[in-house]
Amino acid sequence: MVRPPEFLRSFFPSVTWRIPTHLHEVYLTFDDGPIPEITPWVLDLLKQYNIKATFFCIGDNVIKHPEIYNRILAEGHRTGNHTQHHYSAWKVNRETYLKDVEDAGNFIDSNLFRPPYGKLTPAIINRLKNQYRIILWDVITYDFDNTLSIEQVYQNVVANVRPGSIIVFHDSLKAADRMQLALKKSLDYLLARGYQFSLLPA
Repeated sequence: MVRPPEFLRSFFPSVTWRIPTHLHEVYLTFDDGPIPEITPWVLDLLKQYNIKATFFCIGDNVIKHPEIYNRILAEGHRTGNHTQHHYSAWKVNRETYLKDVEDAGNFIDSNLFRPPYGKLTPAIINRLKNQYRIILWDVITYDFDNTLSIEQVYQNVVANVRPGSIIVFHDSLKAADRMQLALKKSLDYLLARGYQFSLLPA
């Protein structure tokens, strides 16, 4: 599901899927970095387009590549917690998962949180919702899916985007080949249609 259906969103009222707005704006986000192979390329492109984005970072990657994390912040982007080790909330016990979020919070100074794979449980939401703004998405590009072409990833954006959309790309090795070209095409498309890019509200 590129755009999660409304009935699914209604089950999780504490989660932010989209930002209500009357403006022609969208919220560009990246998951799974920072890594030296991809994240600097993304930052260079965003600087070229004068666009700000929100990077949901894995704590372990921040430890390994602090210079890239600091560059994200220095260039005016926002960061969010994406756990320490990219655990799925459906595959580890609750306390292990929450400890992983806490560990990442020691290195990522943000009240934004996005769960890996978009997977959560009601119990975890209840534990996190007072500490974090939990962010999912309105448009997920599926750039990580190696069965899709660059054009299909791009079409996932243009066919589903709307004002207030939170859009997910990945600054990861798995997504790189599709993400790099689809991202540039998507930015050109959105800018040509008058969209502005905003940072997710903290």
